[in-house]
Amino acid sequence: MASADLRQELVCSICLSIYTDPVTLRCGHNFCRVCIDRVLDTQEGAGAYTSPECRAECQERPALQRNITLCNIVGRFLSTRPDQEETGILCTYCVDSPVPAAKSCLLCEASLCDKHLRVHSKSPEHVLCDPTTALGNRKCSVHKELFRYYCIEDATCICVSCRLDGEHRGHLVEMLDEASEKKKKEKLRNVLQKLTTKRAEAEKRVQSLQERRREDQGKAAGVIETVTALFRDIMRQLEDLEKRVLSEISRQEQRVSLSVSDLIQQLEIKKDELSGKMRHIEELCNMSDPVAVLQEPDTGDLCDTEDTERHDTQVRGAGDLDVGLISGTLHTLSDIITGINTGIYVQEATALLLDVSTAGDNIQISGDRKTASRSRINQNHPVTPEIFQCPQVISSRRFSSGRHYWEVDVSKSEYWRVGMCYPSIDRRGRQSYIGYNNKSWCVYRWYNNQSSVIHDSTMIRLPDNIPCDRVRVYLDYGAGQLSFYSLCDPIRHLHTYTAALTEPLHAALWVADGCITICGGVRSWEKLP
Repeated sequence: MASADLRQELVCSICLSIYTDPVTLRCGHNFCRVCIDRVLDTQEGAGAYTSPECRAECQERPALQRNITLCNIVGRFLSTRPDQEETGILCTYCVDSPVPAAKSCLLCEASLCDKHLRVHSKSPEHVLCDPTTALGNRKCSVHKELFRYYCIEDATCICVSCRLDGEHRGHLVEMLDEASEKKKKEKLRNVLQKLTTKRAEAEKRVQSLQERRREDQGKAAGVIETVTALFRDIMRQLEDLEKRVLSEISRQEQRVSLSVSDLIQQLEIKKDELSGKMRHIEELCNMSDPVAVLQEPDTGDLCDTEDTERHDTQVRGAGDLDVGLISGTLHTLSDIITGINTGIYVQEATALLLDVSTAGDNIQISGDRKTASRSRINQNHPVTPEIFQCPQVISSRRFSSGRHYWEVDVSKSEYWRVGMCYPSIDRRGRQSYIGYNNKSWCVYRWYNNQSSVIHDSTMIRLPDNIPCDRVRVYLDYGAGQLSFYSLCDPIRHLHTYTAALTEPLHAALWVADGCITICGGVRSWEKLP
């Protein structure tokens, strides 16, 4: 009875079930958090909030304080009676207060709590089972007796009277336990095996779909990176164009300003000369001596306008900006916009593989031809004109047009070079190292994690160390641009080389220690027609 009393104290007055995440109002009453939230939601706009238990009012929506002690009590109560609480079946004889049933009696067709179970009859006909509400299904509807046998011919459960005197007399029967066990072994296990197979197929299908989703996400991420890089390139082009146009306008404005200043200075001198001539003529007009006036040289040339007209022509010529030159520069903007409007077609990534026949003897190439490792053991590669004498290898694929990018993982190497080169690069001597000739370009990490880019033995020190372990090489063959990026967050542009490309380009790796791995394949794209 103590258990029943405790359970009654743990029941929410709103849902009439044991508390779930109990909270306390200011009035001291407890409720399930979800239950009281719903009640308070219905009271929105009513002017006041009231407690469902004592009707205490407050003007503002009350704060819900979690009752930790009560929550612990509920948890311990449920942990001591898990089976009874899960069934939801109550004792038939506890009419004063609901108490969970511990067992059900098939003969009495009643459910009993622990208290009533202790005083229940222990005779064999009183068959006890786990709490159930389907007590009538355990008895014969004709003889009101418990099922004891299973009729094999009619495939139904029967009682003793059905077997001896009823319609199943003389039929082949089995005890319920034997029939149940046989059904489990012969049928249910076969069904279980089939269901297990189907579940395995479903799991395999789920894994396949999950892999497809990951692939789609990877493709989407690649397209996003491409589009992001494209727009960054467009923004860079627009910024460069703006600087060029503004610089040209400023240059022309300065040229015009200097020309006009010179003309102003010349005209000021001319103005002073004309003022002197005007004063001289005024003096002649005021003379009373006719002989002096007549002896004065002819003054007609004083009114000559040839110089004035010449200066006017110079002013008009110097005051014109070279609009044609500016318009020509602005055509670049039209080209950029046209490139955006025509769109970009991104091809599927194709494998970028290393050419084993070019790998130096101290370079080991993996079976999938994507990883180049530095080895202390001579690999004894066949001696050919293509093989490098240094720890270097190039790709089997080469690029002679279009736009492409590929990526490498350099996290397992401390000293490395990643770049591109012409196929005519030397294969012997120091001049064969990528970056140490005019036929290759690379980004280079050396001691103390210092980073540089190198071409034709000219090293440009990068302002910061490469901040992550993945590098992207971008090639726009038509524009003659080769760029290097660090794939951190966000992606950082390291350097761009611009050159008139005269040969196809191969990807190139130089490995001083550890290994370098090509990530995935090479992605290519072009403008849609």
